[in-house]
Amino acid sequence: MIAGALLWCAEVGEFGKFVARTVVALPGASFQRSSEVIWQFEHVALKSLPVVLGAGASFGLVAWLQTHRLLAAHGAESSLASFLSVAVLVEIGPVLAGVLVAARMGAGLAAELGSMVGNEEIDARIVLGTDPVATLVAPRAIACALAVPLLTVVIDASALAGSLGAELVAGRSSAALFWNRSFLFLRMADIVPATLKTAVFGLLVALTACWTGLNANRSAEAVGHAAIQGVVRAILAVFAANVVMVPLIQSSVAYLGWTS
Repeated sequence: MIAGALLWCAEVGEFGKFVARTVVALPGASFQRSSEVIWQFEHVALKSLPVVLGAGASFGLVAWLQTHRLLAAHGAESSLASFLSVAVLVEIGPVLAGVLVAARMGAGLAAELGSMVGNEEIDARIVLGTDPVATLVAPRAIACALAVPLLTVVIDASALAGSLGAELVAGRSSAALFWNRSFLFLRMADIVPATLKTAVFGLLVALTACWTGLNANRSAEAVGHAAIQGVVRAILAVFAANVVMVPLIQSSVAYLGWTS
């Protein structure tokens, strides 16, 4: 048990060094490898749009069905749009976007880099004097950090659109009234930080998945195991970051006096 704890602490330390090396390499990768960043961004953002749109719309529809039933039983269905928009824009939308990207890219990045380790491509890059962190990890981290906030906006919009569609079909409010009530309790100080925090989610997804892939063993079975670990670690990283960031964001907004 003690040996296992020591091994875990050593892995945490190595991951910390890996994160530091990647953060240092981010500015250089933004300019020197901009084409790779753009390609990775398209891979993360554009190819994730169908699942993000579908997930957002289905969540908005189901959330309306469940919430409308409960609020109507207590005569409070007029507050439905307000409650749904707060839940979606402030918390559920950002976390759902982070989890969806973690599920999709966590396995993909870990398997991709794990395969490169097995094929000795990483060793070849090192022998040729190329840093894998700067050339492989940093562009993917930048792409994920840029893509997740945009996907969050998409999933928020599709969830509200799903709720609006359900309201127009089975509810009593018009589109204009539903829209006005949606932002009754919200401020920009609530929406903007909740959306921007997902850049950290994207960065953590890329870091954990790439770290998992680069540390995979040299076998086909190890690549599959790395893909599974990449998904699990990326999702856990999103949840952990959310727990830490929410109180920090709330404290920062209160300290700055941002009330708009």
